Order: sequence, then structure tokens, then C-alpha cells
Amino acid sequence: MSKHTFRGIAAACAVAALSATAPSANAQNLNLLCNATIDWCELMKNKFEAETGIKTSMTRRSSGEAYAQIRAESANPKVDVWWAGTGDPHLQAASEGLTEVYQSPQLAKLQPWARKVATASGNRTVGIYLGALGYAYNDKLLASKKLPAPKCWSDLADPKYKDEVQMPDPNSSGTAYTMLATLVQLMGEDKAFDYMKRLHKNVNQYTKSGVAPSQAVGRGETLVGISFMHDLMIGKVGGFPVTIVTPCEGTGYEIGSMSIIKGARNMTEAKRFYEFALRPDIQSLSPSAKAYQIPSHTEAKVPAESIKPADVKLIDYDQAKYGSTEVRRALLKRWGDEVSSAPK
Repeated sequence: MSKHTFRGIAAACAVAALSATAPSANAQNLNLLCNATIDWCELMKNKFEAETGIKTSMTRRSSGEAYAQIRAESANPKVDVWWAGTGDPHLQAASEGLTEVYQSPQLAKLQPWARKVATASGNRTVGIYLGALGYAYNDKLLASKKLPAPKCWSDLADPKYKDEVQMPDPNSSGTAYTMLATLVQLMGEDKAFDYMKRLHKNVNQYTKSGVAPSQAVGRGETLVGISFMHDLMIGKVGGFPVTIVTPCEGTGYEIGSMSIIKGARNMTEAKRFYEFALRPDIQSLSPSAKAYQIPSHTEAKVPAESIKPADVKLIDYDQAKYGSTEVRRALLKRWGDEVSSAPK
């Protein structure tokens, strides 16, 4: 073999080895930040990867944590698309210019409440599902403690339920912020904070995530758990001894949302996931992940376990106002100053 031939073969081998180890310039990737339950997050990731071949890295966080991450990384975004979680932090991110303007061709086929979020944000976010706020109590614990069944928000602040209520922390949980904003809209701000200071004496734990109280009440770790009703339904469907309560005064709701991050590294893939997540066939898969929210696409199948809006006294929740940066920060600051720091 000549020296030239040997060198040619060696060079070809080196190029082949480099090609095998280095990432392809054409490789398709997506960085997904998910605020739903881990089962639903994994279902969406796996289904999208299987259908498109796009390698998807998924991180699960609560809504408040997700917003904080996106804000902290705004100069150098690590996330491409933010899927699920309460609409308020999505709207706050939109108002701060942290998310991309994008109008889906499917927008006209979405429920009015989903389109309303898109309009309020200047098409920087869109509604993907609706879920109502409520609470549940553990039937066995209620009987053993010989306590009356609570029916209203006001009942939970009664001293007889001291250390019997678990709820999330509004600084990290979109569920809890929805509760905070709901009570302010129901009662007026000062009366709502007076109520929360009384409720504080009955809270045994403020959890980081909104789903945690729904799991704890099912396991009998707390008498009452405050959460979204679709999360509480998971325990009931699973056979746990829980009764779900729609508060008598009325209650708020979330419009779970989706946003593409401003400056996303994988913009084409992010838009592809966005369209994928709005499709009715994909939204109809939610019950297989024990997700019982009302889907936003008008042609998607509504889970049998979902709430019936006509049966729930829903307030006219002001998504735009309570999703604004100024109002959200003011309410969270007041909650920290007057409620969470108060003695029990």
C-alpha cells in the first residue's frame, strides 16, 4: 500500500469517527418545560417524539417555578416551549415580553375562553384546558375526628379545623395563586386577606406544588386538601375515600396555557409542538394520563370525569388583571407580609 493511499484511508476514518461522535447540524431537538402532572408531561413528550422523531428534553416544574426560570434565563433561554400550568404566570411572562408572538391556524377552533387568553396576551400564549378550583376531605378522617363536612370556603377557617387543612404556596404554585386571586375577587382584597389569616391558623403545610394536597388528602395525611378539582378527581377515580367540594360561595378557575419562549433556540420545533398540543386527537388523550381538565379544542373529547361548568358556581375570573405583573407581585408580597409570616 502506498503512503498516499494509507493517508487517504486514515483521513477518511478520522472523518467517519468524528461524524459518529459529533451531533449533526441538522439534528432536531426540543426543550420542553411542563407544568402538568408527571404522567401527562411524559405522555406528551413520548407521543411527540414518536410522531415527529424530534428528540425532546422535558423538565417538570410547578407554574411559579417555571415562570421564575424563564425570567431568570431570558438573556439566554434554555427552554423552547412552556406547556401547561395556570394561565396567570403565562400572562405575566407575556406582559414582560418573555414569550413569542405566535397565532396558530387552529385558533378559530378553540373554545372562547382559550381564544380570550390569546387575545389578552397579544398571541403570546393560548389556552389549552380549563380546570376549576375546589377542595376535598377524607371521608374516613372526617368520621374518626367527628367533624362536620365543610361545604364553603368560610368553613375552612373555622377553628375546629385547626391543623387539618393543606394547601400549596402561592409563591411556587399556580394553583395557590389562583386561590388567592379567586378569594380577592369573591370577597374584596382586605376581607380576603383577613380570611386567609384565619385560614393560616388551620393550615398544617404549604406545599410547593398544587397537586400535592390532592395526593395527601387521598392518603389520609390531611383532612382537607385544596387543589384543582381535576387533580382531586385522580384520587377519587383511584378509589381513595375522598369527597370533592365545590365551595358554596363560588370558585375560580384556571385556563391552563402554552407559550413559546422568546428567543427559543429551536423555534421551528417549538411551533411544531405547539400545533401538536392543540390538536383534538392529542388533547383527547389526557384521560389516559389521569388528566381530567376540559380541553380547549372544540373537537376534542371531554373526559367523563371532568367538571360540568353548569354544575359549578364559577366567578367571572379576570385573567388579564390577575395575570398582570403588577397585581400578581402585589398580592404575593401582601400574602408574604401578612399571611405566611403570621404566627399560628
